[in-house]
Amino acid sequence: MTEKNAIPIFPLNILPLPGELVPLHIFEPRYRQLLQDVETNDIEFGIYFASQHNKERVGSLVRLESILKRYDTGESDIVVKCVDVFLLTKYLKRLGSKLYSGGDTYLFDTYKDNAIGEELKTDFADYLEITNSKLVIEDCDIHDIANALDLDNSDRLKYTKLISLDKKEQFLKQRLQYRKFIYEQELNHKNNFHLN
Repeated sequence: MTEKNAIPIFPLNILPLPGELVPLHIFEPRYRQLLQDVETNDIEFGIYFASQHNKERVGSLVRLESILKRYDTGESDIVVKCVDVFLLTKYLKRLGSKLYSGGDTYLFDTYKDNAIGEELKTDFADYLEITNSKLVIEDCDIHDIANALDLDNSDRLKYTKLISLDKKEQFLKQRLQYRKFIYEQELNHKNNFHLN
């Protein structure tokens, strides 16, 4: 883990995973100021997962990817990309003289060890084939698989707390097996309906 002092924090009820692109609508004055600072200084900021289930105080470090639209009212539609996951160690209601909040964090360095084993790659390829997905597996890493499974917030939290690559792989293998089972059940039931 890497310590990072006083980053801007944007509390939301979402937990983006590494590599995930997330659209945001920025309208509050404090977050319009944050967006201005992000653009001017090319800085990253944290999306803190604001949920009662987030006892570990986990969040996602994101970087601005693009601004889709600016409104006359000062609001904006933007896209950010998750570049890491963090633990929030200290929350600051206001970051210095800024309107927005901030906090001290420990980064997980999630891209340090993210290559996938052959077994998980094979399981994922099978899943893509049965679901007729257009995703390409050749250059994917473990986070790409997690994103492709569209995990709910509970599973996202579990996934981010797993430190070792082996445990992440086991977790994703279980989710892949479950998704395959559900998909196959849906296909079976779909074929059992008869029109009258």
